[in-house]
Amino acid sequence: MTQHDQHTRNGLNLDQMAQTVEALKNDPALARFQFRARNQWIDGGENRSSIRDFYGAGAEDTSRTEPFVFTNGEPPVLLGANEGANPVEYLLHALAGCVTTTTVLHAAARGIRIHRLSTELTGDIDLQGFLALDDSVPVGYESIRIRMDIEADATDEEIDRLLAFAREHSPVCSTVCKPVPVTLERVARDASQTAEGNETVA
Repeated sequence: MTQHDQHTRNGLNLDQMAQTVEALKNDPALARFQFRARNQWIDGGENRSSIRDFYGAGAEDTSRTEPFVFTNGEPPVLLGANEGANPVEYLLHALAGCVTTTTVLHAAARGIRIHRLSTELTGDIDLQGFLALDDSVPVGYESIRIRMDIEADATDEEIDRLLAFAREHSPVCSTVCKPVPVTLERVARDASQTAEGNETVA
């Protein structure tokens, strides 16, 4: 085992991980993060989100010079033109990414080296809820299944405990399983903006 291997596991720097954990123990306020996304409607079912700035570790982050841009679309059967994956598919992407990262991170902390990891997610949804055709039908996913194929230096029992822990400690999984309050409010516009918006061309 090389010196590099002794200080990294699953692609993570173990020294930096220990320093981060210690810093958060000494000052819990550093653990407070605020992530942000901005979205602009384009046309029909197409809209675009940009993500760049966030607050964390006691300061505004300045590491990103350009935003990450994600186009949301819909397939033709849902009145779109496949401009991009649709929002409920992005939710599966976010869930897969978060569960994977959580698994890798806590495997490293437990001394488990991962050689290969892949996931397959499926979500069942009935659009009668979304379209308000049947109030008894859930608006969102009725169920989501994650199948993880993992090869690691650990017993089956150790991996099962790791996955159970990752499910409970994945921020996205926790948000989906134990929903957080979400508010939707209109941005107030002053009278002059309203008047300009109501102008018609003769």
